[in-house]
Amino acid sequence: MAIVVIGAVFVDIKGFPDDIYVPTGRNAGRVETVHGGVGRNVAEDIANMELRPRFVSIVDDTGSGAEVLRKLQKHKVNTDYVLVQPDGMGIWLAVFDNTGDLAGSISKRPNMDALVGLLDEKGDEIFRDADSIVIEVDMDKEIVKRVLRGAEKYGKKVYGVVSNMAIASQRRDFLQSIDCFVCNVLEAGILFVDDFTKLEPEELAEELLRRIVKANIPSMVVTMGSRGAVYASLDGDKGYYPPESVAVRDTSGAGDAFCAGVAAGLTYGKSLREAVRIGTHLAASVITISESTCPRFLPGELGLDVQVDDSATHSIG
Repeated sequence: MAIVVIGAVFVDIKGFPDDIYVPTGRNAGRVETVHGGVGRNVAEDIANMELRPRFVSIVDDTGSGAEVLRKLQKHKVNTDYVLVQPDGMGIWLAVFDNTGDLAGSISKRPNMDALVGLLDEKGDEIFRDADSIVIEVDMDKEIVKRVLRGAEKYGKKVYGVVSNMAIASQRRDFLQSIDCFVCNVLEAGILFVDDFTKLEPEELAEELLRRIVKANIPSMVVTMGSRGAVYASLDGDKGYYPPESVAVRDTSGAGDAFCAGVAAGLTYGKSLREAVRIGTHLAASVITISESTCPRFLPGELGLDVQVDDSATHSIG
């Protein structure tokens, strides 16, 4: 049994200025290259909770792709369903300002078409014994359809995350079949065609509940950066969870770690608020380091009562 994560792999190229960032000028600093991608990050974050996720994705047929697989396997991510294909990984080029906030980025998306055939061929064995499923909802719609079909067939809960909300907002009907959708306040604004950035957290929680009831979305969690996160569900549960006070070094990957924490909490019996607490803690642990994923935690440190199954980590890769 394992949480199944379905999403993309990126190579992240990140630039950090040595001094105050000047958007229109030349900035001296450092450049780092790390493994990224929302799906890949979430899978590693779940593994770093000493859980044993199963990753369904694609890497390219280069040394970089092989390195991604080696690192995931080292972190005890099951990569049996990671395909090796040309152009299988994306690239994310990002620049951060001197406070650690993202100043701008450009991304090249990977070609994920081969996952359709994989899910047609092996979907039953992927989903049958899953504890739950985490998916990037802005992937190709045929991939999302097959995942939701498999989840319904085997009665598995699905948790959604997003890398490109402009694409995901065109699949609003899919969100009605996702048990909990996690995004940030800007992405929520794109989804609901509104600006929520000026709302106080308590106001956003009320507004979020109204919006998901109208849209028939089972539940949502919306992160607000340094102001914490809000959540709401169709059963009327809603609330706000404050951020943890930590020194910010690099905010990239924090949202992915947050999603991993929420998904793990909900998968293993926590309430929505308790799951948001776990997500908040993991996000705080990420922004204090330059890596895009959280450091290692034991499940008990996060309040999770989970038996780790090391037999699920083998790889045919």
